[in-house]
Amino acid sequence: MSPLASYGPPGYLDDLDETGLKAWNMFISDRVDNSITGPDPHKVLNDSPRSQFYNLTKTDTAADAQEATVTWTAFPRLVKIQSLADAQRWRRADASRDVQDEYCEWSVTRNAAGKITKVMFTCEGPEYWQLLAQSDPAKVLELYRTHINPNVQHNDLFGATGTYNPRNRWNDSTTDGAMHLIQPSNTLGAEIELAAAATVVRVIDGHELTTEQELIHCSKYGEPERNSDPHIGGAVNDLARQKADVSLADPVGLYFDKLATDGWTTPDGSDPKDYWIRQRGDATYPVRFVYEVPQDKGFTVGDIEINGKPIQFGAQIADFITIKLTGVACRFGQSTTQPKNACVQEAPTPAEPAAVARNLSAASVPGYRAAPLATSWTRRR
Repeated sequence: MSPLASYGPPGYLDDLDETGLKAWNMFISDRVDNSITGPDPHKVLNDSPRSQFYNLTKTDTAADAQEATVTWTAFPRLVKIQSLADAQRWRRADASRDVQDEYCEWSVTRNAAGKITKVMFTCEGPEYWQLLAQSDPAKVLELYRTHINPNVQHNDLFGATGTYNPRNRWNDSTTDGAMHLIQPSNTLGAEIELAAAATVVRVIDGHELTTEQELIHCSKYGEPERNSDPHIGGAVNDLARQKADVSLADPVGLYFDKLATDGWTTPDGSDPKDYWIRQRGDATYPVRFVYEVPQDKGFTVGDIEINGKPIQFGAQIADFITIKLTGVACRFGQSTTQPKNACVQEAPTPAEPAAVARNLSAASVPGYRAAPLATSWTRRR
């Protein structure tokens, strides 16, 4: 199979013109190349290059290619493990977008009685919106007015300088709207870097690392206590250990997998999944949903119950959402890349001449001893 002609936009969105599409391809391709190269080996040890990661537009994907979908729960695990009760964790997760760190963020709309009428969910990376804002500011304003509020003004988004502000008043709130991701860890760049770093196979003291937690602690490619990072890294590394070349499938992005509504009940007996409405991205790669009941139904989201409890927080819904990414692997059994026999660590700072002299002096003392240094894959169609 020939190399991909160009990387497509997330969810195959049609917002970008031809120039914008070329710029997006260049952005993703450059990010992939930088992640293959890895960090400066003079500053970070045992983390470069990542030669089993490849760029779809520069290297062919072989006939034995397999694709995989890696999924995880949208509710932030860090909030869950730090909370004593469900109501506490739901309230904490709804209170700040900065704790919604599983590549899914949301905003809650309530009526005058305080009942939830709508919850906006997004998994769109901020980089796409930065590029769209540079190429077509009018389109950005149109999308905000369509999906967030018809009263959004140009200055709300771009300010006096004309530079797009991702954390503008309509996208930096848990009540006014959620157009795209803003939590600092929720970026496409982070997704690409994590996947690349996870392709490094590690054998420490004769033991090949295979579990999610030992891999993420050794390779340091994310937050060990999230649902997402350890799971993504573990799935990618599993393929790398099979001596395969690995990449992220096109279109590169984070996507909604599904909403599970088992145990949900509505006042009129209707299917609660009917109110899960896709707004952006295609059916396979959706990037935006709202959960909202039409006004003519005579009840609100807050009247729906989950396991006998009314929906009082957007986070209750996030408990039942899964997010996904898709990887691709090929050339199984062919990689000649050797495992690394050490974990990632910062390179030591060069010693001052006086310090070197002191160390040599100490090493020459009789009896001196230095301290020791311590997924389910399917064939691609």
